[in-house]
Amino acid sequence: MTAKERFIDLQEGMQALANPEQAQKMAAYMKNHFVFYGIPANSRRLIYKEIIKEDKKAQIIDWQLLDLAWASPKREMHYFVCDYLKAMQKWLSFDHVPKLLAYASSNEWWDTIDHFDHVFGSIADSRLDELMLTFSQSDDFWIRRMAIDHQLGKKEKTNPDLLSAIILNNLGTTEFFINKAIGWSLRDYSKTNPKWVRAFLRQHQEKLAPLSIREASKYL
Repeated sequence: MTAKERFIDLQEGMQALANPEQAQKMAAYMKNHFVFYGIPANSRRLIYKEIIKEDKKAQIIDWQLLDLAWASPKREMHYFVCDYLKAMQKWLSFDHVPKLLAYASSNEWWDTIDHFDHVFGSIADSRLDELMLTFSQSDDFWIRRMAIDHQLGKKEKTNPDLLSAIILNNLGTTEFFINKAIGWSLRDYSKTNPKWVRAFLRQHQEKLAPLSIREASKYL
């Protein structure tokens, strides 16, 4: 089956479960930045469960299918791409960064960016740290948010020096989504190294936004 045929099957599966009333509510929740089919997450994932299963078995990423899905105006198609990439992260490499960045930097909002931080963070390559430092100074604040949160869930594998450098590159902003991300990244690491997070908060409390401090202090 070609990528186009797979996409048509995927599209038909989503159209069959479309719920206009829910679609309106979901669009409103996302500030009407996107249009939706109105499909709940669990039902949506069942539609493409077999696609992901097939490609994991073949160990091949169907980039043509992902391109078609990402080009769709429907937000559930973008969620498919995010779920697919997370499922296929074992076969992602640094060579895929341009493609991943092209996705992440279009159709941007917190819902997809918070998937891509995990996708980028899963790439095992020594060049990733430098890339995230570069991302942390991007003109696009969504890409900066992705850099801030790319170590979420890494626990003992977190690089605190990298975390610190990325956060310091983003102090002094009034952007809610950046200050929230700073707080989340520190809060997450506080579960592993509370001493380090307390020291960081003390050292930079004058420059950290109150929102960041509040989020970071939740488990301290």
